[in-house]
Amino acid sequence: MHSNYDIIVVGAGHAGCEAAYSSAKMGSKVLLITMNMNTIAQMSCNPAMGGVAKGQIVREIDALGGMSGIISDKSMIQFRMLNKSKGPAMWSPRTQNDRMRFAEEWRLALESNHNVDFWQEMVTNILLEGDKVVGVKTSMGIEFHADAVILTSGTFLNGVIHIGEKQFGGGRTGEKASTGITEQLVTLGFEAGRMKTGTPPRVDGRSLDYSKMEEQAGDELAEKFSFSTETKPLEEQRSCYITYTNPEVHTELEKGFEKSPMFNGRIQGLGPRYCPSIEDKINRFAERNRHQIFVEPEGWNTVEIYVNGFSTSLPEDIQYKALTKVPGFENVKMFRPGYAIEYDYFPPTQLKNTLETKIIENLFFAGQINGTTGYEEAACQGLMAGINAHEKINGKPEFILNRAEAYIGVLIDDLINKGTDEPYRMFTSRAEHRILLRQDNADIRLTEKGHSIGLATDERLAQMKNRSQDLHKLLNDLEQKKVNPNDINELLDQLNSAPIKHRSSVKKLIKRPQVHINDLLHINEDYSSYFAKYDKATLEGADIYIKYEDYIDKETKLAERVIQLEGLVIRDSMDFDKITALSSEAKEKLGKIRPKTIGQASRISGVSPADISVLMVHMGR
Repeated sequence: MHSNYDIIVVGAGHAGCEAAYSSAKMGSKVLLITMNMNTIAQMSCNPAMGGVAKGQIVREIDALGGMSGIISDKSMIQFRMLNKSKGPAMWSPRTQNDRMRFAEEWRLALESNHNVDFWQEMVTNILLEGDKVVGVKTSMGIEFHADAVILTSGTFLNGVIHIGEKQFGGGRTGEKASTGITEQLVTLGFEAGRMKTGTPPRVDGRSLDYSKMEEQAGDELAEKFSFSTETKPLEEQRSCYITYTNPEVHTELEKGFEKSPMFNGRIQGLGPRYCPSIEDKINRFAERNRHQIFVEPEGWNTVEIYVNGFSTSLPEDIQYKALTKVPGFENVKMFRPGYAIEYDYFPPTQLKNTLETKIIENLFFAGQINGTTGYEEAACQGLMAGINAHEKINGKPEFILNRAEAYIGVLIDDLINKGTDEPYRMFTSRAEHRILLRQDNADIRLTEKGHSIGLATDERLAQMKNRSQDLHKLLNDLEQKKVNPNDINELLDQLNSAPIKHRSSVKKLIKRPQVHINDLLHINEDYSSYFAKYDKATLEGADIYIKYEDYIDKETKLAERVIQLEGLVIRDSMDFDKITALSSEAKEKLGKIRPKTIGQASRISGVSPADISVLMVHMGR
């Protein structure tokens, strides 16, 4: 046993795994402490990664050198690109995963790094010297010392599980809650709150009648998350299925409402707005006579099924009776009931943009402790906390992504400036520069940054540069290449696009909404042999850029103007109360959050454009 480390990571969920992996890969000696070594990287809720905006985050983690993308690829059983009917800024990759393989691949990745040590026990206190963290103390009284500590406690801090009128302590079903840390942090001056999340019942797939459901297969041409060559797309996939609730289901569920902890006041914390429980959906949307249920397999070989869309904390007998009224579930066997869980979190306005706390130096928070929901949101916070903890203790500059560089930058900026009183979930609509933050260009945006801090490998950097060069060459060639009316007009007619009368550049044709680069692959043998030199991702990237070039250029210029505000630094000693022209709310919010720049100040809820003008005048701008 060692007692001294560079970094201690408390918790081994998605945030903790990325934090430990990234900081260890950068060279820190890391101790990962978890209450259960058998549940490292457990997919506590649905066995899936990615989705709308979340898929972009996974690609960004991968581009920087994190592991969530690679782990997802190695454990996926299905791949789908969501929102393909919409613009490319909305396209979002999603994988259905094998729950057991996902956890196994993460553990193998961590164990393969000799800079990572493990310890199984509950952490009850952090150790301090003045206002600086120096380690942690466990429930057995063992002290581990480190230069930095990252707390990634998930739903375990004073967690309480609710099933109907039953409630008991726990951070996850079958696992005890973590105690001691919240109480200590509150005495140190931290503000704490309560949040709630939930999970649906798990059932036996052998007891379901899939003929009564709609099959939801994966994409015919499956892709993957990681830009690396370490993983490959699936050749075979497992299907998911869709079924629906009905008035009979709703009637059965309503019989248990009087025993629901949500409706009788036993649950105080707010739950995720965009992932409500089934009883909440029935109550809030009483006019709807059905709700969608996604029937998702938990892995390649297991019969366990995740009933997505049926999250509930109703009594287990009510859950079961209602399930039997769902088409295809008439003879269902339940493995375990759904439940709600309440847990402590700390409003993230108490953090710097590195995820270091403002009160205690070298103490970092990542994941659900900051009020977020979702594996992907947790993982990217863990990655950023791990990077910044390593950089801080080694005297290096902080690593920050701005809102025009990554969804990760949007998420952290939202958290520290606006805070959240309900579980925060990422959406494409939260990013004002989303046409720049597409899932297809995450490597071009971020791999060089990941390489500069020692996280992304030389191989990944070279691969990204080659892809970028190929893309630029292809774009240049498409502008130079011309096509004759006789070669293209028949195809244009088939695509419901107007014919051309004179020779035209291929780029000009691709700008048309009806014409895509894939439509031009076989105009003639010359074009076929030319396009064959490029892979699918490069061709798709060129198609997107050409179609949205004007929008991309406009967004890039807008982002550059916004970034100028990030260069206007507010001195730490500024006393906002003495700036008389500021509104009372602005004084309160600015004094509490202490923004570092005018740009950050402009995004704080309650600080108006007029307040920003006053600040700039005060600073002599």
